[in-house]
Amino acid sequence: MQIKFLGTGGAFDVDYLNSAALLEFKDKTILLDCGFTVYPTLVQKNLVSKIDYILLTHLHNDHTGSLASLLLHRHIIEKRDRLSLLYSSEQFRMQIQELLEIQLKDSEKYVEFVPLDQFEGIRVIDTYGQHSEGMQSYAYIFDDNTRIAYSGDLARPDVLFERLEKLPQLPTCVFHDITFDAENTGHAYYKKLLPYLNGYKTYGYHCDPTKNPPDNPIRLVFYEKSLMA
Repeated sequence: MQIKFLGTGGAFDVDYLNSAALLEFKDKTILLDCGFTVYPTLVQKNLVSKIDYILLTHLHNDHTGSLASLLLHRHIIEKRDRLSLLYSSEQFRMQIQELLEIQLKDSEKYVEFVPLDQFEGIRVIDTYGQHSEGMQSYAYIFDDNTRIAYSGDLARPDVLFERLEKLPQLPTCVFHDITFDAENTGHAYYKKLLPYLNGYKTYGYHCDPTKNPPDNPIRLVFYEKSLMA
């Protein structure tokens, strides 16, 4: 299992591109989120054809903003079969489809919706309202011989780490969104992550790395070149 980030910035950190990643998992490549900078990044790096599945954490623009362009590229430019989009609940599938119908009209011409429970080894954590009030969001845990946890946008890290603590032990890497602004209530303030560092290799993403305070012990994905696509 291997993860490579296409960007590590937040919604307004355009210099660092939208947070998204390619995960090599069980001989498939999963695109985690598809914000407005993701499609051009995939094209520039010649990675569009590698994608087998798409998995979204939530529907904010910095996580879905170029999804339609990616689907159209696959259909028109590459003339390949539809990409498969994994979904965690029927309601979330309907929300994704509604978002795409505005741009694509007939979304199922370009994407195949696949229930997440058909893909073995992925656990979903429902984080509704814990990034943005009234908004559906998810965190994900990927289990193979090792484990990767991916927070999406999650203000309360305890929700993810308490789930991890209940699972059988495996070498685990946690990729958690992070903010250095205590007043940012939509993301995990870095000091809230500190109690959970023991036992987990934890990396922060979805931030402006230049604002990293001197007392932050959490490694940032942006500075880990082996984690960048």
